[in-house]
Amino acid sequence: MRSNPSEPSRIFTPRLLVLTGLIAFAVAFRLLAHFQPGSLPYNFTPIAAIALFGGAYFRHRLLAFVVPLGAMFLSDAVIGLATLSPLVYLCFAAMVLVGMGVLRGRTGALRVGLTAVGSATGFYLVTNFAVWLGSGMYAMTASGLAACYLAGLPFYTYGSLPGTLLWSGVLFGGFALLSRRYAVLRIAPAAA
Repeated sequence: MRSNPSEPSRIFTPRLLVLTGLIAFAVAFRLLAHFQPGSLPYNFTPIAAIALFGGAYFRHRLLAFVVPLGAMFLSDAVIGLATLSPLVYLCFAAMVLVGMGVLRGRTGALRVGLTAVGSATGFYLVTNFAVWLGSGMYAMTASGLAACYLAGLPFYTYGSLPGTLLWSGVLFGGFALLSRRYAVLRIAPAAA
């Protein structure tokens, strides 16, 4: 039985290799930035953008989670895990789901930009709430929570927000440009 060219039966298609290559480049950047302290603001990483991109573009839903979270784990194996790592991984898994639900098949610049802002903001709100709740560094009051969010604001405004926006532009824009040039990359993600 002959397979349909628009539905490749192989897992390692040119499309998957390009998607994975773009993500590998972003992970290499994360490691480089980590080992060059002060070269970029803290949290100016591509991981949130990778999670959104994986959710939007990986044909196989399992790979949409495995590749971004695997990339995070591999770089964390070098950099080191933190106390909040399980929560951070859950946040990135949620971003993959957002990519699947909001961006799959609809990757216009405005939609990608708004989703990037929402994801970076959600990450900031969730992780700083967890720091307030579990670190013992802040009073368990409204003013303690406000102080925790205020302390985390530079990591958001100079790191995760512009990093997520920039890397979303690089990944989504780069893949869009490559897709225009190479038709084999234009295979739409599976619906199920």
